[in-house]
Amino acid sequence: MKVMQLPPQRQGKEQETSDACVDSSGRRAESGRNPGGDSLFCFPIYGASAQIIQHTCPLYTTMCDVPVRVHRALLIVGTLLGWVCLLPVTVQGQDGPSSETALVIHGGAGSLSADEMSDDREEAYRLALRTALQEGNAVLRDGGSALDAVQAAITTMEADTLFNAARGAVRTSEGAVELDAAIMDGATRNAGALTGVQTVKHPIRLARAIMEDSYHVMFAQEGAEAFAEQQGLELVENEYFITAARRSGEEKAPADPPAAQEEDEKYGTVGAVALDAAGNLAAGTSTGGISDKEFGRVGDSPIVGAGTYAHNASCAVSATGQGEFFIRGVAAHSVASRMRFGDRPLGEAAQRTIDEIEELGGVGGVIALDRDGNIATPFSTGGMFRAYVAPDGTTAVRIFDAAAEE
Repeated sequence: MKVMQLPPQRQGKEQETSDACVDSSGRRAESGRNPGGDSLFCFPIYGASAQIIQHTCPLYTTMCDVPVRVHRALLIVGTLLGWVCLLPVTVQGQDGPSSETALVIHGGAGSLSADEMSDDREEAYRLALRTALQEGNAVLRDGGSALDAVQAAITTMEADTLFNAARGAVRTSEGAVELDAAIMDGATRNAGALTGVQTVKHPIRLARAIMEDSYHVMFAQEGAEAFAEQQGLELVENEYFITAARRSGEEKAPADPPAAQEEDEKYGTVGAVALDAAGNLAAGTSTGGISDKEFGRVGDSPIVGAGTYAHNASCAVSATGQGEFFIRGVAAHSVASRMRFGDRPLGEAAQRTIDEIEELGGVGGVIALDRDGNIATPFSTGGMFRAYVAPDGTTAVRIFDAAAEE
C-alpha cells in the first residue's frame, strides 16, 4: 500500500508542501508518477494539515493510489472529504459562550415570620426586591457583564432604606454608620473589598474601584475613604445613612448586647450573584454590619471566601447571617469547594454549608449560582429576602420558606 509522505517542517514560520508519494518500499514518485509508471493523484498539503488529515481521515491517505484517468472527479470528492474530516477537529472541545443569563439577589436573612409581618411591610420588601432584580437583569439583557449586573442590583438596594446597607444601615455603639462591601469577578478571581467607611454613598462602587483601579484587594476606614475620593466617587455626610425609621427602631430596641441584637438587626445585608451571556460569574455583598457594634468589628460580608466569592469553575456566592460563624466556616468558598473538589451539585453544596454553619452555632443563608444557571438559596432562619431571574426567564420573589409562600 502506498501512503502519503509528510515533508519535514522548516524551522521558520513557513512549511513546505508535498506532492510526492512513497510506496511501501520507500521509493519516491516524482512529478505525479509512481515507480510502476502509472500516473498518480496527490493533493499538495501543508505538513500540519497533513498530520491532522492523516490521523482523522484515513481515506485521504489512499488518494495516492488513484490513476490519473479519474483524477478530475476525485479532485472534487477528495477536497470535500478533506474539509469534512477536518471539521470535527476544529469544533470539538470548544466551550463557547452561553446566551443564557441569570441573576439572584438577597436582602438578608433573619428571624422573620409571615404571621408577624404586616401585609404593607411585606409588599414593600417584595417591591424593593423586584426593583433591584429588574435593574440588574436589565444590564444582562443588554449584554452587560455579570459584574455590572451585580453592581447595579446592589446599588439599588444600597439606596433603599429598607435594607441594612448604606442608606438605612444600623449604627455602631458610637452612633455612626460604618459600611462594608466586597465584589468578585469569577472569570479572573480579582476582588475588591472595604470595611468601616462612613462617607461613601455606594460602598459596592468603591469595592469595584478597588478591584479594578488598585493593586490591592481590601482597604479599611480612612484609607478606603481617601481612595474613594481619589477615584471621584460620591461622598456624603454620615447623617445621610441614618434614617428616621432606623433611628426610631433603635431607640425602641431593648438594651441587649450586640450578640443578642445580631439575630434581628444584621440581616438587612444585601447581595447579588450573576451569570452573563459570556458564561462569567460575579458576586457582591454590602452591609452596615450589626447594630451597636464595637471596636471596629468586621463581619463576613467584605471578606473574600467568607461572605463573598466567585469562580467560573464552580459558582458565585453571597452570604448573610451571623458573620463570625460564616468567617470561621469560610462559608462562601466552602460552597465552591464542595462543587469543585467534592463533585457536589450546587444545591447540595450550598445546603451542606449552611448545615455546617448551624453545627458551629450560627444561622443565616446564602444565594448561589453556577455557570449552568442552577440556583440555590438555602437558609436556616425564619426567612430570607431573595429574588431571582432564572436562565429560562422564570422570575420569583421570596421571603419565607416554600411552604409559607404557598
